[in-house]
Amino acid sequence: MPLLRFDVIEGRSDEELKLLLDTAHEAMLEAFDVPERDRYQIVHTHKANEMIIEDTGLGLTRSNQVVVISVTSKTRTEEKKQALYRLLAERLEAVCGLSPADLMVSIVENDAADWSFGLGKAQFLTGDL
Repeated sequence: MPLLRFDVIEGRSDEELKLLLDTAHEAMLEAFDVPERDRYQIVHTHKANEMIIEDTGLGLTRSNQVVVISVTSKTRTEEKKQALYRLLAERLEAVCGLSPADLMVSIVENDAADWSFGLGKAQFLTGDL
C-alpha cells in the first residue's frame, strides 16, 4: 500500500529507472513487510533547474543523479522507517550506483479511510484488505 513517488532529473534510461524502482520495491518489502504485489510507484522526471535539493547544513554533496522518494503510507514504527532509509541507501548504492548522499526520503502518514484502490471503495474500511 505505500505509494512511492520518485522525483529524478531527466536523463536516466528506461532500464535505469526500472532498476531503481525494482530495487526500491525490494527494500520496501523488507522494511515495511508488505505483500509482493503491494506496489504503487510513480516517477516524475524534471529538468535539472526544476529540482533544488540542498543539504540542510549536513555537508552533503549532491549530484545530478539525486533521487527524492516521497512515501505515503499508513503509520509505521520508527524502527521500520529507519530500516527503510538504511535499506534504500544500501541497495540503491549497491545495485544502481546511487550515492547515499544523492538519496532523500520523506514519509507522510495517513489512515485507513484515506485510501481507495478502486471501485469507489475504501478497502481498508470495508475489510477487503
